[in-house]
Amino acid sequence: MASNPDFVQFIADQCSGAGNILTRKMFGDYGIYCDGKIFGLISDNGFYVKPTEAGRRMLRRLDLRPPYEGAKPYFYIEDVDDWDYLSALVRETCKELPEPKKKK
Repeated sequence: MASNPDFVQFIADQCSGAGNILTRKMFGDYGIYCDGKIFGLISDNGFYVKPTEAGRRMLRRLDLRPPYEGAKPYFYIEDVDDWDYLSALVRETCKELPEPKKKK
């Protein structure tokens, strides 16, 4: 089941305090980026964030699950209504993620 575009936009809006948020359709669902770094996925109307130590410390509830069959576990974020929380979680997560590789 693919994600609803309205849900995808809602999640992007909720994370917007972290930086420049973009979503890209990939494999029927969406990758979500902040300032060029992919930090999560939106799959089947669920929001998943790449696991980092900073993210783990901020989580209100630890729920690791794969966003799709065969994927590595990500943090599943159930509470998507708190703009300040999601923006802070994304900002802290992205600090620990590597810079995107430069395209040749």
